[in-house]
Amino acid sequence: MRLQVRHETSYAYTAPVHYSIQQLRLTPRADPHQRVLSWQIHAPTRMQRFTDAYGNIGHALVLSHPHESVRVFVDGVLEVEPLRDGHLPPGPAAAAGRLSPLVFSVPTPLTEADERIAALAGTHLGEPIGPDRLLELANAIREAVRYESGYTEVTSSAAHALELGRGVCQDHAHLFIACCRAAGVPARYVSGYVYPGDAPQAASHAWADAWLGDAGWVSIDVTQAEFAGERHCRLAIGRDYLSAAPVRGVRAGGGEESLEVKVAVNSGQ
Repeated sequence: MRLQVRHETSYAYTAPVHYSIQQLRLTPRADPHQRVLSWQIHAPTRMQRFTDAYGNIGHALVLSHPHESVRVFVDGVLEVEPLRDGHLPPGPAAAAGRLSPLVFSVPTPLTEADERIAALAGTHLGEPIGPDRLLELANAIREAVRYESGYTEVTSSAAHALELGRGVCQDHAHLFIACCRAAGVPARYVSGYVYPGDAPQAASHAWADAWLGDAGWVSIDVTQAEFAGERHCRLAIGRDYLSAAPVRGVRAGGGEESLEVKVAVNSGQ
């Protein structure tokens, strides 16, 4: 499927910002099943490109002069191949291919498993653990945490979302990862875009990959309780949101901040 992506992130401040630095993970990964046809990131100054430890393509944006707003605009086209039951094809393109899956088996503060998460994992990830079990877990998470924005933050943990019973795709992914790791299954966070079609779903999205040994990585859209595939554009992977966030940074000054994000993903010809 050919996907056309437009993504605008705008920050406005009530006072001048003296210095800001942003890490942008807004370029599709060099994974074997997706191919970039054209991709541009428009920013207020020149950026420095880098590749992080997970094989994500990033850009560092530094503004060292006073400013009261920042706008970053992405415009691109890529082709994504279908995945058989979510199985990611092996390939040496990404640095993550050189990392042991055990890197993604260690809990983080956002994916720490409490008793409720351990119980959820024990109920739905019994042996043998295969793709069907992963979908079963995704369905259980979708039922336990209703999709509803405004109740969690980017710093909310999986345990907090489960306690609230409400959250967004990020929370679904974190809870899925926490369950997998509690069951001894390495799992990683994925940030990216999805072509929503007629579904009431945001185009900016998050999901998860789980490691099934000889079967490799299987990608699960937890929010939709389905395998990820040709509708999904992968931007970055990480142990949780914090290492795969599309935009993340710090600033000095600026007063109060307002953020506006607009994302549109369309299917090309």
